[in-house]
Amino acid sequence: MDTARPLPMPVPVPGADRLDLMATFVRIVEAGSISAAAAQMGTTQPTVSRRLQMLEKQLGLRLLKRSTHAMTLTEDGRRCYDGARELLASWRSFEAELRGAGDEPEGTLRVIAPHAFGQSQLIEPVGAYLRRYPRVSVEWLLHDRAPDFVADGIDCAIQVGELTDPNVVAIPLAEIPRIVVAAPELLRDRPEVRHPTDLAALPWLALRTFYRTEMSLLHAPSGERCRVGFKPRLSTDSLYALRSAALLGVGVGVGSTWVLTDDLDSGRLVHLLPDWHASPLPMYLVYPHARFYPARLRRFLEIVREMTPAAVRGSLARGARPLQAEV
Repeated sequence: MDTARPLPMPVPVPGADRLDLMATFVRIVEAGSISAAAAQMGTTQPTVSRRLQMLEKQLGLRLLKRSTHAMTLTEDGRRCYDGARELLASWRSFEAELRGAGDEPEGTLRVIAPHAFGQSQLIEPVGAYLRRYPRVSVEWLLHDRAPDFVADGIDCAIQVGELTDPNVVAIPLAEIPRIVVAAPELLRDRPEVRHPTDLAALPWLALRTFYRTEMSLLHAPSGERCRVGFKPRLSTDSLYALRSAALLGVGVGVGSTWVLTDDLDSGRLVHLLPDWHASPLPMYLVYPHARFYPARLRRFLEIVREMTPAAVRGSLARGARPLQAEV
């Protein structure tokens, strides 16, 4: 016989604004703890804890499992977080439109960008966005994995490489060609590299984000394609680390042209097989579907689309080719 007690029915709590309580809950989840959420909100830990209890009482659900060492979402808490975050974003956009302030962004925009581009070329559009809209701030987070918008609590991401999530809005920004390079010291006293098949005899570097044990190269004049297999001496997920290892003569590497141009010009690296190229990497700006988008996101999308081609034009010789995006 099942003696489990049924969940209590939701009950109203006097003086409690559900949107405020949901905003507190979202802040707790994204901050990682009640104390961290209280610090971010400029209030006390008991106040935040009380708001969480009020929301759970209103919903008749347990949202968080709390212990002395960890805090985790329950299944209901996960569903509540996903829905609350979208609801809050939609409400803020709706309220702004009603007040006629839909074009004046405010608040914090959380963006994930790839490490290499995020440290250099893409800072210029971010700076322009902040100068143009003084009521916003940006959390600029750098990593190269595919974004998880809910788990990461982000508004949008700039992603290099093929997309794997069909459920996002994706705006193409540019294509970034890649070339094969090596240090002159690595090539000394070795047979001349005349064809991609000659590369198999050299030690290799792998950029795990995009290639690991093989590379396909295209001969631009003829359209011939050749696949090169190898066992890398060094594998990394950092374009800058690959460049540094190539400079040290550790191995041959395939990298984005924009980060290698200065080394090629100075002779520190050699461009191998100039008529052969790896497939260019597409760059997108991606964000989740929603009924309403806050002004801070809409304006950021406009600036990134406007400025990214110019930001990477320093690598038009470096190879970044801007695309015309369709919304």
